[in-house]
Amino acid sequence: MLKRLIILLLLMVAFGYSNAQISVGKPVIVEIISPKGSAFKFGAFADMKGYGIQSIQQWNNRVIVYANTASPEQLKKRIAKDFSVDQVILFQNPFYDFNRKYCDSKTVAKQWDNIILTANLVNNPKMQQEYLNYHATQFQKWPEVSQGFCNANFQQLLAFKTGRQLMLVISIPKGESLDKLNPLTTKNNPRVNDWNNIMKNYQEGIAGTKKGETWVFFKNVDEKKFIE
Repeated sequence: MLKRLIILLLLMVAFGYSNAQISVGKPVIVEIISPKGSAFKFGAFADMKGYGIQSIQQWNNRVIVYANTASPEQLKKRIAKDFSVDQVILFQNPFYDFNRKYCDSKTVAKQWDNIILTANLVNNPKMQQEYLNYHATQFQKWPEVSQGFCNANFQQLLAFKTGRQLMLVISIPKGESLDKLNPLTTKNNPRVNDWNNIMKNYQEGIAGTKKGETWVFFKNVDEKKFIE
């Protein structure tokens, strides 16, 4: 039985199937920044089997690949080779990792939707370190924040940093709405609002955002584009 299960898992990874429960490797994001106004050739992704790709999302001239893979550097090199782009950035080893082990109910949804956002930290090394320190001690000093995530039925929340750019992955049960769940993080839980207000002092928008805009959402790419 164990041998059959191992073979099944290997086959699923080889053919690109992955979800919250069945994955190999670690979560990573590869961001592809294309020249503005250029057409992005999504078809090349059709041949990228075996990297545990979970979703491909886009915001303006930026495309991200979210994957569970044991070969993040190889995935980055493959993307850099197959696409003519300005820049390819790898986000790995999240500095913050919330999951259901912090909740009274440890139940995990069978399938997830992954909502991915990005922003920059302010261009101040001292403040950047303060931001990381806040997150390193959040579970101990601000337990209300993770309790809010539990209340909202978040399955996982990962925060990555490369340079001063942040990537935030919020995983919720498949078919649920973040607009519906997110208000539950602060319901009868005002200290989450205090946390959010403090964090705003450390964050700003990436290039291309509007004045006053900080976090921007990537949107899932229509699978039809992969065969163009």
